[in-house]
Amino acid sequence: MYKVNVMNPCSCFVKNGFVNEQEFKEKEEAKTEAQFLMETMQTKFCKKHDFSMIEQFGNYTIYIKPRS
Repeated sequence: MYKVNVMNPCSCFVKNGFVNEQEFKEKEEAKTEAQFLMETMQTKFCKKHDFSMIEQFGNYTIYIKPRS
């Protein structure tokens, strides 16, 4: 199983109905979902946060942090 985790979900993330922990059978499915989440958050959210993603062994962790 491959996972996509979102750490420190912000209110925009919650309001959009996203889930901060997902599991996928295929590595490519997890990658596609992680890329979709990053693209959505960077283009459609309120611009008060920065987003970064780390991939380890087919698992993706997305970090949400306030802008400095």
